[in-house]
Amino acid sequence: MSNLHAASLSIGYSGTHIFEQLDLRIPSHKITVLIGKNGCGKSTLLRSLARLLKPSGGSVLLDGKDIYARSAKEVARQLSILPQGPVAPEGLTVLQLVKQGRYPHQSWLKQWSDADEQAVTRALTVTGMKELQDRPVDALSGGQRQRAWIAMTLAQDTGAILLDEPTTYLDMTHQIEVLELLAELNERDQRTIVMVLHDINLACRYAHHIVAVSDGAIYAQGSPQKIVDERLIRDVFAMECRMIQDPVYKTPLCIPIGARADSQMIEGTGRDSVRMHKKGEEMYVG
Repeated sequence: MSNLHAASLSIGYSGTHIFEQLDLRIPSHKITVLIGKNGCGKSTLLRSLARLLKPSGGSVLLDGKDIYARSAKEVARQLSILPQGPVAPEGLTVLQLVKQGRYPHQSWLKQWSDADEQAVTRALTVTGMKELQDRPVDALSGGQRQRAWIAMTLAQDTGAILLDEPTTYLDMTHQIEVLELLAELNERDQRTIVMVLHDINLACRYAHHIVAVSDGAIYAQGSPQKIVDERLIRDVFAMECRMIQDPVYKTPLCIPIGARADSQMIEGTGRDSVRMHKKGEEMYVG
């Protein structure tokens, strides 16, 4: 099932708390995206949920059991994490990398099996990496490399997948490619997916549930349509914007207002239309 729940969680580094008494329930079988300013603790929270950072107080519960009271291998059979910017050893092939995802299922008594082979083949096929399985990971493009790491995570065959900024350093095409793949995995396999994203508009497009983090607390959480508005962007990101509806996906679409825009000449005409005047020109959006 992989139900994930943080209860009265306190976490931080070197005696300094980033979160105190935090409660968070991750919706099962949905895509949850953590958003917030750089340094607000999104990645720290994700690491704690994945059993990589032990809390100083409270607990993380996986299917009702304290995740830190269980062995790392036991947890890894239910929950996998892809950290930001993973690096593979030089010369490691895609196939060798993906096979690493089966490690939690191995033991002295249970060596490589047909089930392991099938899981690896399935992961390579789903991510479109089978034809590249003999290529070194460090010889791949950014998008291919990210798909290879996702394939390794899929081979782990867990009900929940946590990803820290999976689109970082990717161009627009590869960002969409990776997020479409994750959305497909969620829809087809009902996997619970939790990820950190910096792009608000992509977060709104792909998330069922958004958790906005600010000042060591959860500022708001819920569906993008219910919580992402101009006030949230102002309070969480300290940025002015106008929100309109994405004309394709019908999700909230954030239009940032930079310092060069004349605030006296910005007219909001409702959520679905924005008129911006800048340097004597007019730009209509919506």
